[in-house]
Amino acid sequence: MMNCCGLLTLEKEPVPLKSIEVELEVRDHVATVVSTLNYENKEDKPLEAVFVFPLPGDAAVCHFSAKIGQTQIVAEVKEKQEAREEYDDALSCGQQAFLLEESEQSPDIFSLSVGSLPPGESASIRLEYVTELAVQADDGLRFCLPAVLNPRYQPQGSEGAGVQVTSVPASLVPYSLSFSARVSSPRPVSKVESNCSLDPLQYLITDQTQATVKLAAGHKFDRDVELLIYYKDAHQPTAVVEAGQASAEAGTLMGDPVVMVSLYPEFPQSVMSSLASCGEFVFLVDRSGSMSYANDYSEEQESRISSARDTLLLLLKSLPMGCYFNIYSFGFSYEHIFPKSVEYSQKTMKEALKKVEQMEADLGGTEILQPLKHIYSQPCIPNQPRQLFVFTDGEVGNTKEVIDLVKENSDSHRCFSFGIGEGASSALINGMAKEGGGHAQFITGTDRMQPKVMQSLQFALHPTVVDISVTWDLPKEVSVTVLSPPITALFQGQRSLIYAQLTEQSSEAAEGCVTVKYSLAGHPSENQLHFSLKPAADTGLTVHRLGARTLIRSLEMEEREHRGQQDGGVKEKVVKLSVQSGVSSSFTAFIAVNKDNSKVIQGPLVRRNIPTPCYASLRIPKALYLVGSSMEMDDSLPRRANNEREVPSEMEKKSRRGIRDVKFKVFSLFKLKRAPRPMAAVPDQPPRDPLLQLVSLQEASGCWLLDPALAAALGKSSKEVEKSKPAKANSEVWATILALIWLHGLKMDAKDEWELLAMKATSWLRAQNAPCVTECVEAGNVLLGCSVKKEALRL
Repeated sequence: MMNCCGLLTLEKEPVPLKSIEVELEVRDHVATVVSTLNYENKEDKPLEAVFVFPLPGDAAVCHFSAKIGQTQIVAEVKEKQEAREEYDDALSCGQQAFLLEESEQSPDIFSLSVGSLPPGESASIRLEYVTELAVQADDGLRFCLPAVLNPRYQPQGSEGAGVQVTSVPASLVPYSLSFSARVSSPRPVSKVESNCSLDPLQYLITDQTQATVKLAAGHKFDRDVELLIYYKDAHQPTAVVEAGQASAEAGTLMGDPVVMVSLYPEFPQSVMSSLASCGEFVFLVDRSGSMSYANDYSEEQESRISSARDTLLLLLKSLPMGCYFNIYSFGFSYEHIFPKSVEYSQKTMKEALKKVEQMEADLGGTEILQPLKHIYSQPCIPNQPRQLFVFTDGEVGNTKEVIDLVKENSDSHRCFSFGIGEGASSALINGMAKEGGGHAQFITGTDRMQPKVMQSLQFALHPTVVDISVTWDLPKEVSVTVLSPPITALFQGQRSLIYAQLTEQSSEAAEGCVTVKYSLAGHPSENQLHFSLKPAADTGLTVHRLGARTLIRSLEMEEREHRGQQDGGVKEKVVKLSVQSGVSSSFTAFIAVNKDNSKVIQGPLVRRNIPTPCYASLRIPKALYLVGSSMEMDDSLPRRANNEREVPSEMEKKSRRGIRDVKFKVFSLFKLKRAPRPMAAVPDQPPRDPLLQLVSLQEASGCWLLDPALAAALGKSSKEVEKSKPAKANSEVWATILALIWLHGLKMDAKDEWELLAMKATSWLRAQNAPCVTECVEAGNVLLGCSVKKEALRL
């Protein structure tokens, strides 16, 4: 065991990783990513470089190779322990070896070991993965290249272990990144946006269906690289059939054709305009220390916890009368506002908002498992479907345990998850939503949390799609094996993907049909897609690899569910499928050994941990690193005082193989000891956003009261508001119409945020059956300087 400080390592030890080059190719909604990592040993001793880094949680890693000089070595996928032993054997023989493995606790963290890099030698590591791009609320497709790997909080007693990470402030990352993207689609590319500076979009052909874009020079590693890709036409259902690998055996996944079906369900407007007036809404909010940061690293932007408070205000004002709700918050421990969910009323809403205003990021670590267990232990309320909203920056080390718990309880609730800030675990956020039949959203950079969360609340309030089934109509000689788990949730405009293996080749002229049937608000519906069975040209094996990844993830979850109850047959299936498809899993690893190296590398290896940019460290004074940042280094290898790694004897190798299981403990700097808060003058609170000021005054029923606070929020005096009121108008009706005119006339750019609470206000007005509505709208327009029509207010 050796303690070292992240900055000390950076200042005193050369880092052999010099640069990372990333090439992205997007075809419609599927991305292929090729990363090249360039290493150089400028020291006078042979090195072992270890780099722990994030990848998208749903990526299918499908290629790993190394180039040393003119020698190219392509890695093979092998059972993980076998691969580790081969790596150790190669190093002890003085050979060069390269090992790439997925963390056993979270599929979005990988560890790359580059062994026996001689003095003065360079090596290029090539890593390739494929992934689907998620559809955003505005129909953009989101690609994220994770650059930031925050320390993951590992609760005591949780299963498995974490990954050892050396992390430093982003400004001190000692290697460079270049990033380029090529986008192609049958539809024209309208624009590409990013949270990072891009060079201008370059179209390659006149119909604008192909384009390239590059990251501008000088990327600071202070954020994940996010691209939002927009096509000119709306997303359409598609099916792509990909031919099997010629060298693979017929009847196997890689030998047979595989189809990828993309569905975009469209529901009747009459059904979508009706929102539920019942439900149990449980909000679970992260209050760990990292929630005190801003998303875009600036001192100006509000903190994540402040955004969460504002979002909870909008959520509580938008809930329907007659529903139930509760709010939980968590860190090292957890708290709840009410002992159990309570009926939504003016009294309970007011009590909850008072507690929300006092929420700070002061609960320490990120222990999400215990509050989830408590929520699931509460009996469900009859005729009030449970909807769980989880807000977290995703810095947990027991990702798979959390996802498994959500799945265990998927029959009793829907889970909507929100990943806040850079480095939020995509495996956690997407996994919770997928297994909980809900929807995932990511809030990064200068994104506002509120519109994304309110979109998910709309999903939760729409009628739930039930009784989902998928049927296939194929030629008699073709049979189908579905690789994807059953579809458990469908949302308006959101894509659902199905992968399936097709056996027995049909004639190329043949056609297939897939039908998705479901029930929505008591009405049976179906969507059909006819497609050609002729394999698409030039897709390589992308669809096969994504299908294999989908099946591997399902089998891994099945193995965890039945661990200890069976003979390991499921694990063997995963290993076999991973090896056959060349797609990584938690039970396998990529291993490459340079067996052609005629010169045995002499001398002890010096280990160098490549630092990863860490958001949690961006604002910590350097002094804290030097004094308090204890990174645990434990790779179960004997070390000398200068961090040299002894080449082990055969006896030592055998003795440590049982304990080598990459016991990554990712240390959060805040986990060691919570520093006392310095006494300082409390800064003046910034003036509240006018929209939130108005929203905070709305009653639970949906109306506003006519009082000085409302007048101030509207930018008027009480006298002006009272004087303009039509004589026969009810005060609350007048106040509510004024608020609606202000929203429609002056805040249309934030309609996504206030639309639901405005609908509630409109429903309240209709229920009053009040006279003078037309006069109130006319007078309100004059007072506020607007020209909002009565019809726009739906009155």
